Amino acid sequence: MGVMGVFKSGFGLSQKITQYYSSLSTKLNTLLVDNFIENFNSISKGWNNFNNFVRNYNIKIFIMNVVSFFAGAGGLDLGFQRAGFNVSWANEYDKEIWETYEKNHTHTILDRRSIVNIPSEEVPNCDGIIGGPPCQSWSEAGSKRGITDKRGQLFFEFMRILADKKPKFFLAENVSGMLLPAHKSALENIKEMFKDCGYELSFELLNAADYGIPQDRKRVFFVGYRKDLGIKFEFPKPTTPENKINLEKAIGNLSDSALPALQGNYTNGKLCKIANHEYMIGGFSSMFMSRNRVRTWDEVSFTIQAGGRHAPIHPQAPKMKFIEQNLREFEKGKEELYRRLSVRECARIQTFPDSFVFHYNNVVAGYKMIGNAVPVRLGQIVAQKIFEDLSKLNVSKSSSNNNSDNGVNGNDVLKRMEEVLNKITA
Repeated sequence: MGVMGVFKSGFGLSQKITQYYSSLSTKLNTLLVDNFIENFNSISKGWNNFNNFVRNYNIKIFIMNVVSFFAGAGGLDLGFQRAGFNVSWANEYDKEIWETYEKNHTHTILDRRSIVNIPSEEVPNCDGIIGGPPCQSWSEAGSKRGITDKRGQLFFEFMRILADKKPKFFLAENVSGMLLPAHKSALENIKEMFKDCGYELSFELLNAADYGIPQDRKRVFFVGYRKDLGIKFEFPKPTTPENKINLEKAIGNLSDSALPALQGNYTNGKLCKIANHEYMIGGFSSMFMSRNRVRTWDEVSFTIQAGGRHAPIHPQAPKMKFIEQNLREFEKGKEELYRRLSVRECARIQTFPDSFVFHYNNVVAGYKMIGNAVPVRLGQIVAQKIFEDLSKLNVSKSSSNNNSDNGVNGNDVLKRMEEVLNKITA
């Protein structure tokens, strides 16, 4: 379990301790509790033990707990853990993901029910609620049915629990398709509902490539701080607005060891020298061949999608040749170079560490888990800003306030959803 601590002291610390605290603020997520205490004791030899140090200097250690909905493989969760939060509980309904989540998040309780069947009172008290409700209903490439689709309505189930629990903050992520004119009314209702739940809302379209992630990936983020905290979230400024992380840096050392999937696209399992470094086999659809699907080594990747058949082509291949509108072809004589990115390469591009192993029988499930995830690094950058903001609050103001009277409750949220649906379908 990672250390998620915020230190507050009633007395000034020595310059040495203060400097150590500053360095810890960016490293806490990588320290275990025991290691943290050991490290802190190593620079506080003037005290008999850590407990005396804490007592004598009136230091309080706060654990900031979050719960995660629509957790998937846990890219967003891992980002929050690395930023210093404790993901104490998560919810994921897709049984193909359970093994991957539980083996990579061993200290998080996984609830396997549909969010629709989870009463708010059964969700643990927490400091924040995070999640990425299913995006297919809002996607430009999907049904575009938005809130009229059952999956699109799950956004309101997320808000139902938020309205009942009223933690200090929330974060929700979804596809840029939410910005389509067809969804304008539904999007405005979602924004207003977040505000009515008692939150100061911040909303932004972010491109992952601007934050050190080696792919073009535009997603909308909703972040809200409970109104009684008196603060408003400001999105972090891009870290790589010009000097992008390219494919060479991301996957350059993986190119020689990838395996084609077995017949039927079943996994090679332990035959992979690097876990999950295998790619989908099979033909390419006319839609796939309608555009160039190759980015060069010095470019960022196309968006990693939730399907192996849509995986970008490996940069070892030349860019696809234009024939006519909506038709490209592979360069003749070099067809063998045109393979899809492997599951591991997609995971690297999504900034999952190689130690994060995806478990599946068919590579299709691997691509799906990775493509649906929030890039770990982007999740971490946004989470770090939230962590810093909440760390600055005084103890009384920052304490969890799950019984807050601010805003509407969960039943009000569901009633509002019915009203919106009736207007749209009338």
